[in-house]
Amino acid sequence: MADNHAFDIVSEINSAEMHNAVVQAQHEIAVRYDFKGTRASIEYNKKDNNLTLLADHKGQLDTVIQVLKEKMAKRGVAVNALKRGKLEEATHDSVREILTLHTGIETDDAKKLVKQIKQIGIKVQAQIMDSKVRVTGKKIDELQSVIAYLKENGPEYPLQYINFT
Repeated sequence: MADNHAFDIVSEINSAEMHNAVVQAQHEIAVRYDFKGTRASIEYNKKDNNLTLLADHKGQLDTVIQVLKEKMAKRGVAVNALKRGKLEEATHDSVREILTLHTGIETDDAKKLVKQIKQIGIKVQAQIMDSKVRVTGKKIDELQSVIAYLKENGPEYPLQYINFT
């Protein structure tokens, strides 16, 4: 049995499931009666990790976002990974919004996570490694307490806990 146990905290999305959710949302928008004859659409840019949504007006755009969120939830993709952009006027009296998908833990957020973990008062060590945070400790129960704490008090974007040893 190892004397030290560890896990990594990351913020990722399953891009295959996200792609499937977008395809399902696009299909629903194509066949729904209230979207017939409109410019409502979703484009997924995997390279830049963002979505471009187009609609005739703000109310319709909100409905497109709701459809997308429903499909993401059904596919197991965290809905809170979406960061909304600002509403822009597009051509032909339509509106556009660019949503970005949150991936990776930025350095400032990683420092906040490490500080939070230290404030809990559990005997574990947390260190920043690129876009993830590694937490190590002697007891598995202490590591599970850290996970439980972060699920309650963590950032607004989704976190995953991987490589548990």
